[in-house]
Amino acid sequence: MSTIIAFGIKQADGSWKNYTASVNDTSDKFYNNVSIYETQTKEEREAKLPKKYLTNGKVVWTDGKISVATKAAAKVEAETGDLPF
Repeated sequence: MSTIIAFGIKQADGSWKNYTASVNDTSDKFYNNVSIYETQTKEEREAKLPKKYLTNGKVVWTDGKISVATKAAAKVEAETGDLPF
C-alpha cells in the first residue's frame, strides 16, 4: 500500500462519518487500486474486526506527487484563503 487518505463526510443530521481510502501500488483483476472503507477505532483494529468496505475505484490521473498534509500548512492556507478549490 502506498497511500492512505483519511476524510470525513457530513451526514444529513449534521454529524460526521469518517472514512479511509487506501491507494495501492497494484491493481486487482478489475483494474481497481483504491478501496474506501469506514474508519476503524483503535479498539476495532486491535480486536481485528473486519473493515466495512464501501466501494472500490481507480486512480484516473496523477501528477506523481503525493505529500502528507500538515496542520501548519492547512492553517496558513485557511488564513490566506489560498485553498486549492
